[in-house]
Amino acid sequence: MKVVSINTATPEKLQVGKKSVITGIFKKPQNGSILINELGLSGDTIVNKKFHGGVDQAIYLYSAKDYAWWQDQLGRELQPGIFGENLTISDYHDGDLRVGDRLLLAGTVLLEISAPRVPCAQFTTRMGDGSFAKKFIAAQRPGAYARVLVPGEIEAGCEIEWQPTDQDYATINEIFIEWHRKSWSQSMAKKALNSPISMIARDIIQQRSGVVV
Repeated sequence: MKVVSINTATPEKLQVGKKSVITGIFKKPQNGSILINELGLSGDTIVNKKFHGGVDQAIYLYSAKDYAWWQDQLGRELQPGIFGENLTISDYHDGDLRVGDRLLLAGTVLLEISAPRVPCAQFTTRMGDGSFAKKFIAAQRPGAYARVLVPGEIEAGCEIEWQPTDQDYATINEIFIEWHRKSWSQSMAKKALNSPISMIARDIIQQRSGVVV
C-alpha cells in the first residue's frame, strides 16, 4: 500500500441549490512533505465541522482502486481529490477496512480508522450529478475517516503498513450499509457503538437507533 496523492483545499464558493456556501471539498494534490497533526493536514480547509473533521475524523482516505472502478462506471477520468479525500491511497487490502484498524505511514505517522464517509449535498453538487449520492450509496465504496494517533510528515509515494485490529469491531461497509437503511438493527448499532467509532458517527447512531453504549 502506498500514498498516491496528498490533497488539501482552500475555501471556495459552491452553489448548492439556491444557497451559496463556502466549502473545503475542492481538494487538490500537493507536492512535497505535508504535516499531519491531530486535526488533519496542514493547510487544509474544513468548513462544516458539525459533520466533518475534528480529532476523530481528521483524515479522509479514498482508494485508487475505487477511483478506477468509478472511472469505468462514469466513463471519464477522475483526478485525485475529487471525492474530497485528503489521502488517495493505492488500495486498502484484500478485506474490508474495520473501525480500529491502523495504518502506519512512512514508518512514523499512525492513523486509526474511525468511520465511513457519508455523502452530502455539497459532494453531490461537486460531482455535477444530482443523483450521485444515490450512486455512491449503492456502490458501497465510501472510503474511510481516520484519527491521527501519531502526527508527523508524509509525502506522496510513501509506504503504508496496514495493522488490522484483533477485535471484532464493525467494518466500514457494515456501518455504511446500515446507515442508509430505514432503521438501524439493534445488533448492528451495538456492534458499531462498541467499536472506536468517531464521536460524530456515534452521536448520530445513538439518536437513530435508540441504543446507548
